[in-house]
Amino acid sequence: MSEPKTLAQQIEAAIDQGATTVEQIHHAIADLPLSALERSGLFERTAEDVRSLQHASIGAVYSVVREINHEVMNLAEELLGGEFAESRESPRS
Repeated sequence: MSEPKTLAQQIEAAIDQGATTVEQIHHAIADLPLSALERSGLFERTAEDVRSLQHASIGAVYSVVREINHEVMNLAEELLGGEFAESRESPRS
């Protein structure tokens, strides 16, 4: 049986999911002009090259967002972990 997620872990997961959604939207929007170029038959190879570079660049940005998010979660748990653990363990009256 796994332990329940801490508040910091829940926040981290929500931010990661949000970043993934935004990244997918970013890819879709960035792809629109490249798809138009490919459909026109003009600069087809150039569009493929640009798409590849663009995909890698966008992915790198959101990878950094997720890494920072993870480090913030670690810091929050380190600084506030004891308080969260105590408040979760004490029964509410």
